[in-house]
Amino acid sequence: MSSKWGGGFGKSLSLFPSLSLSLSVPVSFSLSLSPFLLEWSRSGVNGSGVTLISVPQIGASLFASNIGSGHFVGLAGTGAAAGIAIGGFEWNALVMVIILGWLFVPIYIKAGVVTMPEYLKRRFGGQRIRIYLSVLSLMLYIFTKISADMFSGAIFIQQALGLDIYVAVVLLLMITALYTVTGGLAAVIYTDTLQTIIMVVGSFILMGFGFNAVGGYDAFVEKYMQAKPSVVTWPGLNISARCYTPSPDSFHIFRDPLTGDMPWPGLVFGLTILGIWYWCTDQVIVQRCLSAKNLSHVKAGCILCGYLKLLPMFLMVFPGMMSRILYTDVVACVVPELCTKYCGTSVGCSNVAYPRMVVDLMPNGLRGLMLSVMLASLMSSLTSIFNSASTLWTHFYFYYNLSIPLFLPLSPPRVFILALIGVSIAWIPIIQSSKSGQLFDYIQSITSYLGPPITAVFLLGIFCKRVNEQGAFYGLLVGLFIGLARMIAEFAYGTGSCVTPSNCPKIICGVHYLYFALILFGISCILVLGISLATKPIDDKHLYRLCWSLRNNTEERVDLEVDDWTNTQDQESTGVEEPHEEPGCCRKAINWFCGFDQGSAPKLSEEEQAELQKKLTDTSEHPLWRNVVNANGIVLLTVAVFFHGFYA
Repeated sequence: MSSKWGGGFGKSLSLFPSLSLSLSVPVSFSLSLSPFLLEWSRSGVNGSGVTLISVPQIGASLFASNIGSGHFVGLAGTGAAAGIAIGGFEWNALVMVIILGWLFVPIYIKAGVVTMPEYLKRRFGGQRIRIYLSVLSLMLYIFTKISADMFSGAIFIQQALGLDIYVAVVLLLMITALYTVTGGLAAVIYTDTLQTIIMVVGSFILMGFGFNAVGGYDAFVEKYMQAKPSVVTWPGLNISARCYTPSPDSFHIFRDPLTGDMPWPGLVFGLTILGIWYWCTDQVIVQRCLSAKNLSHVKAGCILCGYLKLLPMFLMVFPGMMSRILYTDVVACVVPELCTKYCGTSVGCSNVAYPRMVVDLMPNGLRGLMLSVMLASLMSSLTSIFNSASTLWTHFYFYYNLSIPLFLPLSPPRVFILALIGVSIAWIPIIQSSKSGQLFDYIQSITSYLGPPITAVFLLGIFCKRVNEQGAFYGLLVGLFIGLARMIAEFAYGTGSCVTPSNCPKIICGVHYLYFALILFGISCILVLGISLATKPIDDKHLYRLCWSLRNNTEERVDLEVDDWTNTQDQESTGVEEPHEEPGCCRKAINWFCGFDQGSAPKLSEEEQAELQKKLTDTSEHPLWRNVVNANGIVLLTVAVFFHGFYA
């Protein structure tokens, strides 16, 4: 590295080769695929109900759906507390999107499914696995997504406007509801595209101000290692120096496997298990890919998302570390009484690193821009989650033929979303005091306790046709029991902090959550395979185009069970035609804004329906674009290896 770093951002950027590459690679990708990126589609690959989804929209929507306000607050906060290792979570996605676009999505398309529970129903039969996944997905939405996003967004609003945190939550939810309850996935993806631009531009501006404030990259490295709070003693407390001194490996991603706060085997292998669960089996992410025109568009959108995932290290983690330099006593506080005074929680104030930097460092106009960034990221994430949660709820509603009181003014999915919001708000105080106040660590730990069994079932279900329903279900059930035992124990004893450690027994809570994910994944795989081998296999005729080895089979698949949704009956079969009302001006305006068709869809003949289904499950690619996206996929993997090696 050059030692002649100037105070200005432009000079710092020109002398920062890794950051320069992180910017040039997405640009090069865009130029190489420019004709491909400009090809707009008016039909999706399946029945996800979305139109006008192009490659840039897919990539931007994947990125924006993943990057919520929890990333701005959580990544910056953990970066301020522990250095750059947390950025490895973002760079792991460069590999995960390749696995998603090249291995998982082709199976989902060929299977002709819309939701992940629907895939499990076709793959294994029965209802209990599909119900298990739906319930667990909704639990994870509450614990790791909705509540975390609302909390992080409220922190920013609280720091910027001085509002009470719960008043800020209500304000954000009201803004989000304006287009969530009327839009659907098409509106979500349209807003994702614009919000991605806002997030990236606003974050670049803040990073520039940050480098200028700390004096360039070399000064940034030096000052971070010296950023210790001025008050490190307090009557009645024996505070260790490691609680307030930056770790010597703060600027390294790979850390000691035994004593490191982010051990490298866990970061490489344990995080991959969590990454497969999130990027390859999560309804929010997969739904974006299933809205593309064809498989080449899916792959190109995944690659674009991968390049965008290079940015959070520089746009979120680095600014969080700069905030520790600029506001050391607040961001790095260790005395519980002082932390409570600064941010309202005694375990630490690292979560305020990014908002504090925005509020204090940026001028009024740009401060408003960053407020827009946080609002945009929050709304993007919440709208994606609400839409997918509504889809999962609809499954229960029609399958069990549930009845909702007629006096309720909202439809059942919207009532359900309101219930999710209520539970998530009640969970916010738990998040405030978890994992030394580091939001991102909290999110990843919950995922480590609940996600690995799902990863095991999906991986084995796709790549091992011998796995059956009994093995999958009991593997999921035992894995859930083990994961909940760890999670409940942590919350019962409290996660504590460096100053006041938790009393949780080491045999339960002493294993790092990434190592725990590895162990839980291994146990789940053994159970799934063992029970499957001991019970009757599923005939191949039920698995055509549902497993990797049978993905190209053209024989007609015999479903294990006929799909029993009660809303699949054709109205024509009842002899009753649904009355059609002309929408009013307001409804027409909303439909136009959200990209919905103004008229009813034409009714198709049986031959037309068969032809449409064949098209929607087609994974063929034009040879030219197949080679282009495959080459770019290899380039993306090379870039991932380079950045991991550069900051190893």
